[in-house]
Amino acid sequence: MHSQVGGRHAARPESGQVAPRHLSLLAYLLFEGPLGVNELAARLEVAPSTVSLMVGDLSRQGILRRREDDADRRRTIVSIADEHHAAIDDWLGQGAVARRAALAPLTPAQRRMFIDTLLAYEAALSAP
Repeated sequence: MHSQVGGRHAARPESGQVAPRHLSLLAYLLFEGPLGVNELAARLEVAPSTVSLMVGDLSRQGILRRREDDADRRRTIVSIADEHHAAIDDWLGQGAVARRAALAPLTPAQRRMFIDTLLAYEAALSAP
């Protein structure tokens, strides 16, 4: 299955779905590289258990890879699977251009309110 986003195609596993709540998580992994679950939770401002659920969803679809940290076996490192990296980069890269264009005319306070609203929306979608 392919999903058209921003006029471009992003490959998705046949049975899988990437929900809006996954976009910020994927963006952090794309732009910052592999991160621990607790690091992702801090960036997303959600509980580590919420991140674990999202990572589980995307791992089952083969979009993300989880591995133990060699330095600390209790820590799980999350990364985008190699076979999906290019599609996610293409997909989110287009979003970054559109996001910059949409946010450019806003004041810093308006941008903060917009981002806070999106974070609240994503948190509500992730809530059980």
